[in-house]
Amino acid sequence: MLKKLLPTVFILYFVIASTAQTKMSLQDAIDYAMEHNLAIKKSLLDIADADAQVEERRSSGLPQITGEVGYNRYLQTPVQVLPEAFATLIELSAPPGTDPETSSQVSFIPKHNISAGINLQTMIFDGSFFTALKAAKIYKNYAAEELEATKQNIRNSVIDAYLPALIIKENETILTKNIKNVTELRYGVNETYKEGFIEQLEVDRLDLTLANLATTKNNLVRQEEIVVNYLKLAIGFPVSEKLIVTDDITTLLVEATEEELTGVYNYLDRRNVRVAEMGLQLSELNMEYNKNLYWPSLGFIAGYNYTFQGDKLFGDPNSFWAPTAVVGLSLRVPILDGLGKNAKLERQRLAYEIAQNQKDQLTHLIDIEIDNARKQYQAATERLTNQKKNLALAEKIYNTTKIKYKEGVGTSLELNQAERDLFETQQNYTQALYEVLVAKMELRKALGK
Repeated sequence: MLKKLLPTVFILYFVIASTAQTKMSLQDAIDYAMEHNLAIKKSLLDIADADAQVEERRSSGLPQITGEVGYNRYLQTPVQVLPEAFATLIELSAPPGTDPETSSQVSFIPKHNISAGINLQTMIFDGSFFTALKAAKIYKNYAAEELEATKQNIRNSVIDAYLPALIIKENETILTKNIKNVTELRYGVNETYKEGFIEQLEVDRLDLTLANLATTKNNLVRQEEIVVNYLKLAIGFPVSEKLIVTDDITTLLVEATEEELTGVYNYLDRRNVRVAEMGLQLSELNMEYNKNLYWPSLGFIAGYNYTFQGDKLFGDPNSFWAPTAVVGLSLRVPILDGLGKNAKLERQRLAYEIAQNQKDQLTHLIDIEIDNARKQYQAATERLTNQKKNLALAEKIYNTTKIKYKEGVGTSLELNQAERDLFETQQNYTQALYEVLVAKMELRKALGK
């Protein structure tokens, strides 16, 4: 029974092993990062907090209604001393033996006091309230722009982590092709050796070339694993799961448009510039808020209370219920605060100048980034054009040398030199492809795309 189950177990194992992997294009990796990156989750929480702040600011200017119920039981009621004229009358009417001091003391508060009421308080005018409410709404937009800026930064980080895997993948493809070509050549040379027309040294040289190519390919496989791990970190992908990049350099290498290379750009395409703009607006509102603190504020109050007083809770004929109603206005006029508001206003003015200076520095930096990115892209495309010509020439020399070697009119040294030149030119061409792709991505990042 066990022998019958073993093949099934092995088949299931290989099926599971083959399916436990995820393939991702560059866009797939970006989408995955947008869903799993913790910085984005934090930005979403900031937006929710900004919504709550708007409601909190708005509620402070709306009517506030409170209900109150209270009960007091005086274990010993407070007393007051009557005026002398009243005290003399009480002493005269008091029974014999009464202490004069005690007879002149009287309590006006019953032992039991119950009160219940409802109170309303609302703002009629307060300049700082409307400024604070406006600032809260702008802060909500500020948080939304920060989210987009975070997404833009994450997208750029994913691109930076994804592209190195492409050059390794391209080099692996080239090495596989070279190994196949050298293997075929080695087979033909070995057959010639068996016939006794060449020495063993010729076969050994090709064996050494194959060994070196295999070692280089194995190193690339290890480098790819490391690079892919950095990509997993950038997108929040589990390290234990296998991730395969599906794009290649040629599919992503789209030539830059004339608009991207020479067109007029908009600073607001960069999300960090929008965030800086929102910061300036908030700084202006902070100054306005501190100015409005100099203005008077007016409020309205209203209340209705019902009070019970008596020496007994039940059966006291002298107990009574007394209603009370009140309305009023509250005017608050700031007169002197030790110049505290003036100091706050000055600090806000300086904060605004600092924010403006930071924004100017940012736009200047963007000018430099875009100019450098355009120049780097043009230089990279020129290098790629040259390397493409060099690769065609190296392939031509290698093929010619290989034909001569097979026909016996060329030497193995010439063939080895042609191989080394071809491999080196292939690497240079792949590097040039990668540099153009990186330069294109850097140009798009500088333009805010």
